[in-house]
Amino acid sequence: MNDAANTIADLKKLVADFIAERHWQPFHDPKNLSASIAIEAAELMEHFQWLRSDQLDEVKNHADTMREIREEVADIAAYLLSFATRMNIDLAAALEEKMRKNAAKYPADQFRGKFK
Repeated sequence: MNDAANTIADLKKLVADFIAERHWQPFHDPKNLSASIAIEAAELMEHFQWLRSDQLDEVKNHADTMREIREEVADIAAYLLSFATRMNIDLAAALEEKMRKNAAKYPADQFRGKFK
């Protein structure tokens, strides 16, 4: 699997099949899934917690750290996909809608190169 060849639907099915094979559906309610997303996001943040901004690019050169980061990102994605499936959220549509809203809220000509 890779980003260029697989759809969000493919990824949702991959996660849903994994959950179904283990009969974990009762545990994957919106509360537990949203908590799991936050927990995994915090675990991702741990990898950067004490780094200075000038050290961030160096992280990509550490194979073990990058493996751990990829695993955390995958955990977040899996829980997000499961949450979206459980809540009947079309991720592509939700993201497109949110980006349109953000574009209106932060017009490029007014916010280019600014974070505030």
